[in-house]
Amino acid sequence: MSNPLLSSAKQVILTEAKSLTQLAEQLDQSFINACELIQNCTGKVVLIGMGKSGHIGNKIAATFASTGTPAFAVHPGEAGHGDLGMIEQNDVAICISYSGESDEIMTLVPVIKRLGASIIGMTGNKNSSIGKISDVHLDVSVEKEACPHNLAPTSSTTVALAMGDALAVSILTNKGFSPDDFARSHPSGALGRRLLTFVNTIMKTGADIPMVSADTKLLDTLVVMSQKALGMVLITDNNNLLGIFTDGDLRRVLETHSDIQSLTIDEVMIPNCKSILADKPAMAAVQMMDEFNLNSLPVVDENNQVVGAINTHTLMQAKII
Repeated sequence: MSNPLLSSAKQVILTEAKSLTQLAEQLDQSFINACELIQNCTGKVVLIGMGKSGHIGNKIAATFASTGTPAFAVHPGEAGHGDLGMIEQNDVAICISYSGESDEIMTLVPVIKRLGASIIGMTGNKNSSIGKISDVHLDVSVEKEACPHNLAPTSSTTVALAMGDALAVSILTNKGFSPDDFARSHPSGALGRRLLTFVNTIMKTGADIPMVSADTKLLDTLVVMSQKALGMVLITDNNNLLGIFTDGDLRRVLETHSDIQSLTIDEVMIPNCKSILADKPAMAAVQMMDEFNLNSLPVVDENNQVVGAINTHTLMQAKII
């Protein structure tokens, strides 16, 4: 049985989806011109919109800023009472108005022009007042709003938002904006934490590193492994890494040796084991451990001297995985 709420919701989504498809088809040289204008901007990108267009402008500004293009949003009402001072000659103003006739924005446009800033008009009518005065016009027209009365801004705001995303992503792609660049503007986010956290900031160091010499009895080694609780022990010679012995290796030894009393660790350790430098990103450790199916990893310096140790739990505690 059809529910009218579900039917209405599906119609809204389908209508907006159709509008987005049409937007993709109507992109032309003007879009390229807008991208070049923004990418060559030596100042900031300023988003200006009234009402719901203002909310869209706020989101577009945030997307630009987080992807390497300095941007902020200005409320046109506040701009007319002093905030216009934030706009300078080298800036690019993106004016969002579906009708292209917003009185609040049109009051500002002549002043922005006199400042020498460039204007990109994002409207549904290139022959509108804002469309005509803009240096570049972006067509965000839609056949109909998703509102059944064709009144409430729905499809039009979705299309304007998508146009902003298209500008930001096209520009970041064109200038080679990398995940590392993204992380630097999102240090508190999950991606930023993964890319900006280094092995030396999370590894166990000093007395917390489980280490024994090559001639240590296996049973004594197990005591050290248990005390340090990293699921491994590193075998060293004057701090030089020789090998590793893990919980998994212990199971293997118990399966193949009936008498472990006389065994020394150098007889059962894994020599020439994988290790990582302390100044590497923590994500590099994750990738290495995943590639080689490891739960633990020694941390060394350029001379193969042990400086730390990490394991899966260490990475989980640091919220890297």
